[in-house]
Amino acid sequence: MDFSLTPQQREVRELTERLCRRFDDAYWLVKDQRAEFPDEFYRAVADAGLLGIAMPEQYGGSGLGIAEAAVLMGTIAESGACMSGASAVHMNIFGLNPVVVFGNDEQKRRMLPPLIRGEHKACFAVTEPDAGLNTAAIRTKAERQGAHYVISGQKIWISTAQVAHKALILARTTPFDEVKRKTDGMSLFYTDLDRARVEVRAIPKMGRHAVDSNMVFFDRLAVPEQDRIGAEGDGFRMILHGLNPERILIASEAVGIGRAALRRAAAYANERSVFGRKIGQNQAIQHPLAKCWMQLEAAQLMAMKAAARYDVGADCGLEANAAKYLAAEAAVEACEAAVLTLGGMGYSAEYHVERYLREAYVPRIAPVTPHMILNFVAEKALGLPRSY
Repeated sequence: MDFSLTPQQREVRELTERLCRRFDDAYWLVKDQRAEFPDEFYRAVADAGLLGIAMPEQYGGSGLGIAEAAVLMGTIAESGACMSGASAVHMNIFGLNPVVVFGNDEQKRRMLPPLIRGEHKACFAVTEPDAGLNTAAIRTKAERQGAHYVISGQKIWISTAQVAHKALILARTTPFDEVKRKTDGMSLFYTDLDRARVEVRAIPKMGRHAVDSNMVFFDRLAVPEQDRIGAEGDGFRMILHGLNPERILIASEAVGIGRAALRRAAAYANERSVFGRKIGQNQAIQHPLAKCWMQLEAAQLMAMKAAARYDVGADCGLEANAAKYLAAEAAVEACEAAVLTLGGMGYSAEYHVERYLREAYVPRIAPVTPHMILNFVAEKALGLPRSY
């Protein structure tokens, strides 16, 4: 069993590293402080052909797997871009997997190439204020009116909605009280984000200021029938095809943030002298950083195991969720250890680790909380009673 990167994965990593050298920590600090979307970085990733890394070749993609996409996203985060860099391209990388799997040929030819070329930015509109992780309880509705649907409702925590041209929207086409199973009656749409019918309100937040998070209000948004993906009422099953890849990519991004933090902490500990000796000689500095390195390596192995299983069509729900949990917890601990290693300078924006720490909370909280992952693992791996 070989745990090293394949030649193709090494090539992806090296290409991404070269690209990311053009966007250093100073670039990301400015984007964070100004809350500006990193358009230059997004364009560079698109021009390098990386947005379509896991998309079919016949539509302009590279036809590679989620394992290669995980290498890409982890390398972006590790460069110091953290979640600001990863989230800028995250939706393009994995978000239209339901279209790849369930879309018809006309939809794939129409929807995928502009996304791969970077001409369209997309957002993923699923979460709602009163539903949270209970997706079956969403209230946004899509009413059939001839050859169109009319969508009304509210979504929350929708990333990139300020800059998006398109939205992947999950909405109820059959009322909740009329379905046999609570997950029935939801349909999936990929359509234009018509600003005349969609209001987007930015949410002030703790970190990842370069990539917006929003409340989104749909006021009778007209969606043509040809923008519905798959069969009506089958939307919940379709979005499940995107959940495990997203958890794998989030895990790899979290590992990347943790590695970036450790790199800065170790460099500082090797340079900073107090009481006539480098602080890196002190075990109180060494041990937390060494522990974090081990945790990040273990999380990365789980992420790549999950990716390998996904790419061969094997069930990977447990591995994908475990990877996301382990990586996010390890990333937050590594970033906190880095801040404490730098002491007062760790609290300064100039040294970047405080930004890393703020951004590390994104994968810890989203797209699923650590508590829900523990519930899922307890049920699926240990056979314990379902608690949600």
